Amino acid sequence: MKGRNKTAREGNNPQCGRLYPCLREAGRRTGGEAKPDRAEERGAEREIRAGHDRETRTGQTEDRREAMAYTKRRDENKGQKAEAELLARIKALLGSPPDLVCHSVCPEKAAEPVLCLYLETMVNRTDIDGYILSALRKGEFSEREPSGAEDNAFVQELPEDLGAEELARRSADGLVKGYCVLIDSSGGVRLVRITDPKQRQVDTPVAEVSIRGPNEGFSESISTSIGLIRKRIGTPQLRFESMQIGRVTRTTVVLAYIEGIAPDELVREMRRRLRAIRTDGVLESAYIEEFIQDSALSPFPTLLSTQRPDVVAAHLLDGKAAVLVDGAADALVAPITFFELFNSPEDYYQRADIATFIRWIRLLSFFIAVFVPSLYVAATTFHQEMIPGTLLLSLSAQREGVPLPAFGEVLMMELIFEIIREAGVRMPRVAGQALSIIGAIVLGQAAVDAGLITAAIVIVVSVTGIANFVVPAYSFGIAQRLVRFTFIILAGFVGLFGILCGTLLLIAHLSSLKSFGVPYLSPVVPSYPADWRDVLFRVPRPQMGALAPQFVRNLKKKGR
Repeated sequence: MKGRNKTAREGNNPQCGRLYPCLREAGRRTGGEAKPDRAEERGAEREIRAGHDRETRTGQTEDRREAMAYTKRRDENKGQKAEAELLARIKALLGSPPDLVCHSVCPEKAAEPVLCLYLETMVNRTDIDGYILSALRKGEFSEREPSGAEDNAFVQELPEDLGAEELARRSADGLVKGYCVLIDSSGGVRLVRITDPKQRQVDTPVAEVSIRGPNEGFSESISTSIGLIRKRIGTPQLRFESMQIGRVTRTTVVLAYIEGIAPDELVREMRRRLRAIRTDGVLESAYIEEFIQDSALSPFPTLLSTQRPDVVAAHLLDGKAAVLVDGAADALVAPITFFELFNSPEDYYQRADIATFIRWIRLLSFFIAVFVPSLYVAATTFHQEMIPGTLLLSLSAQREGVPLPAFGEVLMMELIFEIIREAGVRMPRVAGQALSIIGAIVLGQAAVDAGLITAAIVIVVSVTGIANFVVPAYSFGIAQRLVRFTFIILAGFVGLFGILCGTLLLIAHLSSLKSFGVPYLSPVVPSYPADWRDVLFRVPRPQMGALAPQFVRNLKKKGR
């Protein structure tokens, strides 16, 4: 029986002979059978089962590894396909521009490369090569900004659930704004701001030259313009609200004001008008001005356009708002009044008595530029009795042999003067100045010698043209020229009566204008005596009182 159990165990356990060779050998020598211990037999069986389990687990591990490798290859192929599709969509949206650069960077600790896209005309190549590409190669890229970078939205990670088309659109938008686009093998997208567009450095404003005071002017970079304003107004209440206007250009427009000083009603109305703009493109601040101005049919500006950051800072301290446009070297300020257009930044950098005298000179120049040519036409054509006898005899002697009436002479010379002035503006700076001088002297003298005009007409037109340049605001000077031609035509037909009617209509028109709710003739009509200290006169600074004028502070009451 024991022999049969042994045989059965050996048959069921073929490895028993290998495990107990000493027992078989002992059995042969003694001629009998050696029986192993039960504990040893159970240990052997456990070892056999453990061996089978190890073999099973090894097979399962190898199967899992093969499955994982297959899944990884499948994911890699899928990621590469998504990466290629996204790159193709971005190129299609941009039209494969010549300045689009694509780098494939393989980090040290990653098997798959990362695509780095950027427009070389919109970024800083030094930061691209020295920070992003080198950090990607070393596998050390992080969302920490390089030294010297600004502190807003340096890295933006786009959500992966946006869809391929939306990811491509946002990536293309980031590229044209100066961002670097990083695309990994899984299709993830990051936008890194390394913008450095080609721009003009801060320079002296061309249209607003100042003898005393700052000589800095806005540049076409809106970030530079914001920095120039921040340098002058250090309060944390200074607010800049950015928005994009233009369906195609997506131009950045910034609304600037000082919270707590600017009336809430003014800020809300300015914000509403800006957001209501619907246009394909905005290339200059004049585009914005035409949309938000109060009266499009009036020649008089209801917003002030300036190239000087110190002027914008002064108006912001007065409780007004400013609009900055990316790509424009000037800013728009509102509200503005008729009398503020005669003010110059130098008025506040000079003594009060000198500033008052210069301001009266500007007001006198306005009346000369608008009324002198029309008064000459009316007096010589309809009202000769108003001219002193000696002067009348001199004018009559000059007019002998002149084929044109006084109205025709003045109108012709004014048109010629406008042509010469426009040509001087469009010509190169040096040639333009020479052209203006030669045109004024040579053409005027030649016309007098030829008997086409009188010498008095040359004097009148020259004085009028010079007086037109005295007003600091260029847009207001253009309005003066249009009003002058209107008065010349009225004087040529009905004389002084036409000038009187034109003057009444002009005053009525100015009284009807408003700039963002502020009457255009403030603080005279309606009258705010507290603000007269900075209209026809400029009192010393210790006596000027509150920063914001009364007509601006009244907007707060209307808002309530």
